[in-house]
Amino acid sequence: MERREFIKLNTTGFMGLALASIAPPLLMSSCEKDLFFKISLAQWSLHRTLKSGELDTLNFPAKAKNDFNINAVEYVNSFFFDKANNKNYLSDLLLRTNDLNVENVLIMVDGEGHLGETKQLDRSKTVEKHYKWVEAAQHLGCHSIRVNASGDGSETEVAKHAEESLFQLATFAKDYKINVIVENHGSYSSMADWLIPIIKNVNLENCGTLPDFGNFYKYDRYQGVKEMMPFAKGVSAKTNSFTTNGTESTIDYTKMLQIVKNSNYSGYIGIEYEGPNDNEDLGIQKTKDLLLKIGNELS
Repeated sequence: MERREFIKLNTTGFMGLALASIAPPLLMSSCEKDLFFKISLAQWSLHRTLKSGELDTLNFPAKAKNDFNINAVEYVNSFFFDKANNKNYLSDLLLRTNDLNVENVLIMVDGEGHLGETKQLDRSKTVEKHYKWVEAAQHLGCHSIRVNASGDGSETEVAKHAEESLFQLATFAKDYKINVIVENHGSYSSMADWLIPIIKNVNLENCGTLPDFGNFYKYDRYQGVKEMMPFAKGVSAKTNSFTTNGTESTIDYTKMLQIVKNSNYSGYIGIEYEGPNDNEDLGIQKTKDLLLKIGNELS
């Protein structure tokens, strides 16, 4: 029985009492246990639907709530790229989420340049372009913006430049009570042993990581998440395809969620379905079901 179906039955008066009187031990099964984490929905999970125009950012929170019973959302700035300074738009979005009792978690920032840029002038411009997203995140009540630590040059050069940019950006964001978090999102950042020293050297409380289960290429994904978790202020549950029994076909979710739990993390894990088929709704639901199943087993 689905968790939301059970809750519905259990709160319909007579039916709930009748079921409880018949088999109370069964009803207090793992489906009823609180998870050690919370579930949010990343906007990228619906990128095809958004790009087609069938859905827009203003209606994304309602879809998360009404279609998936998910009460927290993570935005991608590319779907409202020109709205960062539009206070009326942001206020409308905030009003909608407040009315739905949906929490705004973070904004994933892309397309604003590379924080590891070689040229100082370009790097400074890139950092400044992120300021408006810090302000937008504060307006929406988010706790973080996700940024990319990329750039041209050697591992050492990009690390040095990314460190400088992150320090500048996180220092700015501190006054807004916004975290600046780096995802393993390609290039050098997909190697945890490259990224973590940068975070340590920045040495600011509001500068951390966003471990993504899927964005490791030449690096062991489980080791990478384990190394990133001590600095995590968010977690991204990537899924691409599923086996017939509902498990992710390339990622051991039991192993991955155990790593998350072992780090004493209790924040949001964002569903980020990125499968090749067009049925994004089904992919999101399967990811949620998997998180609930494994999460209840581990909680």
